Amino acid sequence: MNDNLPVAIIGAGPIGLAAAAHLLERGLEPVIFEAGPTAGAAMEQWRHIRLFSPWRFNLDAAAVRLLTPTGWESPRLTALPYGGEIIDHYLAPLAATSELASRLHTNARVLAVTRQGMDKTHVRHRDTTPFTVRVEQSIGEVRDYTVSAVIDASGTWSTRNPLGTSGLPAIGEEQAARRISSPLPDVAGRDRATFAGRRVLVVGAGHSAANTLISLSELAKQEPDTRILWAVRGASPDKVYGGGDADGLPARGQLGSRLRRLVDAGRIELHTGFGISKLTDSEPGLTVTSGDARTVVTDVVVPCTGFRPDLTMLRELRLNLDSAVEAPAELAPLIDPEFHSCGTVPPHGAKVLAHPEKDFYIVGMKSYGRAPTFLLATGYEQVRSVAAALAGDHAAADIVHLELPETGVCSSDAGTSCDVPALVPPTPEAADGCCSTPEPVLIGIPTGLAHGRSGER
Repeated sequence: MNDNLPVAIIGAGPIGLAAAAHLLERGLEPVIFEAGPTAGAAMEQWRHIRLFSPWRFNLDAAAVRLLTPTGWESPRLTALPYGGEIIDHYLAPLAATSELASRLHTNARVLAVTRQGMDKTHVRHRDTTPFTVRVEQSIGEVRDYTVSAVIDASGTWSTRNPLGTSGLPAIGEEQAARRISSPLPDVAGRDRATFAGRRVLVVGAGHSAANTLISLSELAKQEPDTRILWAVRGASPDKVYGGGDADGLPARGQLGSRLRRLVDAGRIELHTGFGISKLTDSEPGLTVTSGDARTVVTDVVVPCTGFRPDLTMLRELRLNLDSAVEAPAELAPLIDPEFHSCGTVPPHGAKVLAHPEKDFYIVGMKSYGRAPTFLLATGYEQVRSVAAALAGDHAAADIVHLELPETGVCSSDAGTSCDVPALVPPTPEAADGCCSTPEPVLIGIPTGLAHGRSGER
């Protein structure tokens, strides 16, 4: 009885729109719910960031097949796009195609997903009962949609990890909110006034932190009173420095090498082993206290601490999530930063992403839970497989092939090579470096799959 019902897609980012394109090719009807005002609303917040990976690896094959008849012109495939360019030249035209425009609901926040007429305690006829997706489409206007399946591609951007240790906010973190910026501020552009000539503390040991620190160093050349501080919980920043020349994406290796030089030159003040326990806001500044009672005083904090999934809307579904990583149980061992030591992940699709709740899938960055290794190519292959599974083509769903570039770091140290979101600062040398990027091999998949970024810790 579900054959004529649409498949709900939550989120209209790169993975959500790719899922819709693959469903259409399979003869299935998608309905897309995007909480923001436009497709790619989360990416809009970091449109000023340039990716490590060239255009050819940031285009989904099914999406390109939708765009081609419209007269869309492919960008230069070897160029490195900014987040804003992906929105303007790819996501916006894709969302505007006749196939997707009528199926996309913006300003539509999903509040809950459940089975029609039953909560998660009921078993009888559960697998054949349609889903109910409750959506807030404007303030106070709530509507229930009946769908045959649900693909959650809502990402993790809206739920960053706290500054404090132990997975909890630091004492005083909420009260200090006015001094905490977004995770990827536009230091040289719209957010310049927040940082110019001020004390800035960047917290985190990922590529977002590296990107922000390098941007701040450029700002400091023009605004000499700008003071840059960097706090990491670990004893060493080596995982951020990465693999250098050994990195499969040279621009990513250059990012770490450049950051190391700035620290060695004293332009960035590094504090290692600095797990934040308390924030104290006062007129002279924000006092940040570590667990061992060291303090730094700053004017603004940039929280490059990564992200975690918001599972609130899925409370009435039967999920099988790893208790630590909060990813699908079969996927978690492949990506757990406690053990995973390289930036590549074995290919995986519907079978690995499946839950006890039949025809429900979490894809994209959210499928990785708290792990920081997600790449766009991985998400595109996920939704290709999921669409095949929902169409009943299980043979196609089970055949998953994908090879991704190495990070240049393979270590037994926990998490040393798991921080691989594709971000580079907008510098000419970074762009030049990627022009000679050794291209990753994509096996058994149509060209146009991508590796990019969605989040990190």
